[in-house]
Amino acid sequence: MNPTISMVMLLSLATGTIITMTSYHWLLAWVGLEINTLSIIPIISTTHHPRSTEAATKYFLTQAAASALILFSSMVNAWETGTWDITQLSSMPSHVLLTAALAMKLGLVPMHFWLPEVLQGSTLMTALIITTWQKLGPMTLIYLTINSLSTTILLLMGLTST
Repeated sequence: MNPTISMVMLLSLATGTIITMTSYHWLLAWVGLEINTLSIIPIISTTHHPRSTEAATKYFLTQAAASALILFSSMVNAWETGTWDITQLSSMPSHVLLTAALAMKLGLVPMHFWLPEVLQGSTLMTALIITTWQKLGPMTLIYLTINSLSTTILLLMGLTST
């Protein structure tokens, strides 16, 4: 990959994470997560091999489904509470949907089947980015909504993931 294009992709990856981490509005957090997803796809498929193309496709489909769940969860919460504030999560369906979506984004146990397959089709540096940097945004959203989410379910998913 051209070094200029590689730098642009890494900068957009950092920008998406920073947008997600600094936002208190659901729509802006969702935009940051989408920027992350769209900037890692070319990085995954840099090697022109069918395995990397398959990994990029699986990563995109999984992350798009999780992002749609996050957006749906925020819309349900905004409908019931009248606010788009991340810290004001008070609707029970929103809790469940957000927990499922963040578990899917993080690759936690009930929805982790995509992660080993994506890592197998990636290079070592790309796998390192996927398993570390890509988890910062969803972990920030968990941190911002920890008072509303079920701590027992999060601990259970974390323990079963290890």
